[in-house]
Amino acid sequence: MKFSEFNFQDSLQEGISSMGYENATPIQELAIPIVLSGRDIIGCAQTGTGKTAAFLLPVIEYILKNKTKGKGVAALVIVPTRELAIQIDQQVEGLGYFTGVGSMAIYGGGDGSSFEQEKQALSGGAEIIIATPGRLISHLNMGYVKFDTAQFLILDEADRMLDMGFYEDLVKIVNHMPEKRNNLLFSATMPPKIRKLANTILNNPEEVNIAISKPAAGVVQGAFMVYDSQKIGLIAHLLTAKEMESVIVFCSTKKDVTLVTAALKHKKLSVEGISSDLDQAEREKILREYKNKQVKVLVATNIMARGIDIDSIELVINYDVPRDAEEYVHRVGRTARANTQGIAFTLITEKDQYEFGQIEQLIETEVRKLPVPAILGETPTYSPKTPSKGGKGKRFVKKRK
Repeated sequence: MKFSEFNFQDSLQEGISSMGYENATPIQELAIPIVLSGRDIIGCAQTGTGKTAAFLLPVIEYILKNKTKGKGVAALVIVPTRELAIQIDQQVEGLGYFTGVGSMAIYGGGDGSSFEQEKQALSGGAEIIIATPGRLISHLNMGYVKFDTAQFLILDEADRMLDMGFYEDLVKIVNHMPEKRNNLLFSATMPPKIRKLANTILNNPEEVNIAISKPAAGVVQGAFMVYDSQKIGLIAHLLTAKEMESVIVFCSTKKDVTLVTAALKHKKLSVEGISSDLDQAEREKILREYKNKQVKVLVATNIMARGIDIDSIELVINYDVPRDAEEYVHRVGRTARANTQGIAFTLITEKDQYEFGQIEQLIETEVRKLPVPAILGETPTYSPKTPSKGGKGKRFVKKRK
């Protein structure tokens, strides 16, 4: 379906065309008409399928059609991370460039001047507010936030927000919204806790599900059985065997990000690490250099696993098996975005193999186990039916509906 078939306002369609968008993705084709009709929606689709435009376009259309521009906050978008808030703010700027619709990203880590700008936006100075829960709560506690004109409440990456412990904050934010509103909940996965949240907030929602819990078709997946001591050597081998412009190495802890970054820099690779330990200016600088190909390898925690819009990532390496089976889908979803091709490798140790077997069950795919270069020595044998010691594997067991 072409975007022109939605019959958006001319100024909005001009913005869509100027960004080079012609055909809607499946989630956009299904979700946009529902939002335009005024119904609540649960939109579930894997990362990289265009969920952001699926809610931004009908929101901007509503503002233009109902002439609410300049009349206070029309939509509140809640997101888990500052990076995602910035990205959505940039998409509003691009899609709404010819409409005059304004937005403001509200997140922690800024200085006093940014807090004052956020205060003005929350007092009616922007039509679309994109905020992280903690920062928004800080403003709500001050008493000047005006949401009485808000028509839309949008929860993006809702599953991630619940994983991060934001349930109570979300409930508090919802209580500050008008009772009569449109609720849009978008998520890459749909665990029971999301159903519970949806039942609390949404009113008889339509549900759209697109390819839940499976990596994109364009991702070539592979895995290596290794000992911990072999991980750095294998990653260095993979990064030097073929020259690549854009690689992400995912680690589960900030400590490992620091370790891996230092080790790869020692091997003279173009690499930087990013985690929540860095301040906002440092994170933005590294992301900018990575997007501009000044840095070729980014070592990151799961903060980069969702919502970051970088379409040209060639290779994802999981330094360790993700702590949650569905997190694997988010990580490998950083590559092969927008119908492109990409590669995702995972390093599996003996203690991780049962958990990785659960991941294979979830995605209904047996990931090919690849040979480790002989120079790195002998490696463990893959035996996923054996739970790791201490029963840790149980946390990964999930039944598909």
